[in-house]
Parts: sequence; structure tokens; C-alpha cells
Amino acid sequence: MRNPRSICIGNQTAFAADTPMQPFAHALASGFDAFEWFPDKKPWGAGWEEDDLSREQRRGICETAEARGMRLSVHARWGANPLDPGLRPLLLKDVELARDLGAALLNIHLHPENGLKAYVESITWLIGHLAGTGLRLAIENTPLTAPEQFNELFKRLRNLDVAWAHHVGMCLDLGHANLWIGTRNNYLEYIDRLQPHVPVIHLHVHENWGDTDSHLTLFTGPAGRADASVRGFVGRMKRRGFSGSLILEQWPQPPSLLNQARDALLRIWNNEPPAPTPVHPTAGATRDKSLLAAALADATGNDTL
Repeated sequence: MRNPRSICIGNQTAFAADTPMQPFAHALASGFDAFEWFPDKKPWGAGWEEDDLSREQRRGICETAEARGMRLSVHARWGANPLDPGLRPLLLKDVELARDLGAALLNIHLHPENGLKAYVESITWLIGHLAGTGLRLAIENTPLTAPEQFNELFKRLRNLDVAWAHHVGMCLDLGHANLWIGTRNNYLEYIDRLQPHVPVIHLHVHENWGDTDSHLTLFTGPAGRADASVRGFVGRMKRRGFSGSLILEQWPQPPSLLNQARDALLRIWNNEPPAPTPVHPTAGATRDKSLLAAALADATGNDTL
């Protein structure tokens, strides 16, 4: 199902995938119009980090995405907490990756443990740096952050230089909103508690049962039984004028679950009737192998697609 560009829907790299290129190839083969790169190297060796993508690969990804009209974003690594000045080089590596890939946005997490004043002070240099690159900054809710903290955060950010403030918004993570103790199993209430001045510019979408951050593909958790909450979520995003990327944050088996989630979301977004029969889109990433070329080979130099 092709997106009429009312919203961009895509997937993300995952440490569970064989290589970072595998989910990207799936996105290309499936006609997704968004994709997110998340350097998420695990202690046991799974996943990838920025240095695993060569300059040639980055250029190839940028050119391929541009040719397809695919909007790219970069999720900063988990450990890049801006409250620690010693971790600034990690964030700068993520900024460099985003610029090399031609991404539109860099995503980081909210860390309110030292207070919102300290957090804002810790990211002013990053906001100023990104303002000169054209990259937007999205700040994501975690399972431990309340909607009221985002209300206060963006009040403080509005007091910064106006030019800077236009480059910053919220990444609303639906699964994390569902886990926050104040709105557990009710992410719609979390959204409703976000005041209108909070600009939602990026979405991370996954499901859970309110117990753990399981990152279930949409419509395979509670929404598989009843999609009323998803419809409520879509309605709220449309009323907010959302026009960013919606990222499906998982690498399920089979990957065609991503296609089914995308297609069902688009039907809801575009007020179309449900599909009369189950959707079984082609998940064959090899179909677009020629588009990736040598620049998109695995960092080892082996063709992994």
C-alpha cells in the first residue's frame, strides 16, 4: 500500500537483525517512506555502531533514500546521556551519522533525573549545533517520564532563542506512554495530558501489555483484539497536525508483520474501510538488491542482503 504522503511510515534497524542493512533493505522492498538508524551495539556483540558504516555505505544509503523519497532519521545511542559532558563526543558521532545519511532528525531521550532546568542546560549546545545543520531534534519519552514533564520541558525551551526552538520537538513513544505508571495501559490519556504547546514531531510505535517494554508490532498486542485505541491515537495526531515520521520500532518474524501494520495504519489514517482479506505483502528484501549496490554491503565487505 502506497502512502499518499499524509504521513511517513517506516521501520528501524534492530540488534536482532543480521545486519543494519537487513531492515533497510526490507523497507526499500516494501515501499516504506521512512527509516530510522539506531546504533545499538550490545555488550554481547549483537547490533551495530556508527563506525560500522563506511563513508561509501553512508553515501549509498543517502542517495538511495533520496531517490526513493524516503525520510531518514537517526536515534542516538542509549548511552549518549547529554547530562554527562564526557559523552558529548558520542552525540557528535550520531550527528555526523545523521548528516552523512541526509537524515532529517536526530532523536534523544529525556533524562529528568537532575531536574528539567539541568536537562535544558545540557542540550542547549546540541540545539544550537543542530540549528546550523538543518537537523531537527526530537526528545523522546521513556517509561519513566510523565507527560507533565514534557509540558514543563517545552515551556522552558520556548524561552530559548526562537530560531533554536523551531528545531526541537517531542518524539512520542506509544509503548513507553503505555508503561508510564500514571497512564499504564492507557496511552491515550498520556497523549491527552500533553498540552497543545508540546510539538509532537516524531513517533515511535509499538505495543505492550502494560508489563514490560516488549516492543510488539502494532496489531499483534492489544490492538489485535480491538483497534479503538489506535484509532484514537491517529485522531489525536491528526488534530495536532502531525506530519513527521512514524517508526515501527521492531524487527519481527516474519518481517511482513511490519507491512501489515503499515497498511492497517494507513487505512485508519486515510479513513478507509478495513481490508476484506488478510494482507500478505511481499517481504522479499532481495527484490531491491540492485538498488543498494556495493555501497550498502555489510561493513565486513560481504554481501548480506
